Amino acid sequence: MTSATTPLPRPAAIAGRRRRPAPGRVLAWAYLVVVLAVTVFPFYWILRTALSNNLQLPSSPSSLLPVDFTWGAFERALGLASRAQAQAQGGSGASLDTPLYLRNSIIYATVQTVLVVSCSAAAAYAFARLRWRGRDAVFNVLLSALMVPTILTLLPNFVFIRDVHQLNGFTGLILPGAFFSAFNVFFLRQFMLGLSRETEEAAIMDGAGRLRIFFRITLPMSAAPIATLSLLTFINTWNEYFWPLLVSNNDHARPLTLALGVFKQSSPQAAPDWAGLMAATLIAALPMLALFMAFGRRIVDSIGFTGIK
Repeated sequence: MTSATTPLPRPAAIAGRRRRPAPGRVLAWAYLVVVLAVTVFPFYWILRTALSNNLQLPSSPSSLLPVDFTWGAFERALGLASRAQAQAQGGSGASLDTPLYLRNSIIYATVQTVLVVSCSAAAAYAFARLRWRGRDAVFNVLLSALMVPTILTLLPNFVFIRDVHQLNGFTGLILPGAFFSAFNVFFLRQFMLGLSRETEEAAIMDGAGRLRIFFRITLPMSAAPIATLSLLTFINTWNEYFWPLLVSNNDHARPLTLALGVFKQSSPQAAPDWAGLMAATLIAALPMLALFMAFGRRIVDSIGFTGIK
């Protein structure tokens, strides 16, 4: 009696079946490609416009390549071109002191970030690690501030800054947002709630006070979320536009984002200097893009670790 044997499939056929992607996987990759293209294209269009001759831009508005390639827009944005050279290339001839405005933005964003993160860390420690009467009620009131649109606080803040005579200065820019951020407190509190209490109890038994525990134990253990929060706060402050528009009317404390609007509105010709404006916008965005590309993964990991979904 003989038994029939089934021939084994050939390795080539098995490999062919394995290499055949599933339809769902193909659709997922196609969707990701579309999202990536939609995300990246505006930045490419900014670069394309910045590398074009502003005088020739209307002749080829839909061209995907720079129109009459030139670095003139970057020279105008950096203040390296004279008024005559700028107007010869179709620029507005308006001056933009980029180094000054860049310095103002760095001072504004850095000081505000240091102050608000420091105050938020102290408040988060009080809500997460200290026991005091009414703690949860106060925290619930603080959380309710997250539901208040920022636009509603602009007018009271402006009236306060005007009454204390701090318009057109860094104090007026920084003061309203320097000491309180409901999101920052909530973000750090969520992390500090998960820290082990045994380390603090051991430090208390050794005679350490609350301030020493905060600075020597809690802050070092919270370094990752604090760094993430600092980066988010710095980027948000750097991109701020409307508040500086209200309180900064001269170059002394005018940040770069506001200077871009002034540059656009100060065109003495019929049309704005779009190439110069896009070049200045790219210069203003490059520091933030570099920071986010360098630390973007840390932001995502820290937000997930603190339980913010």
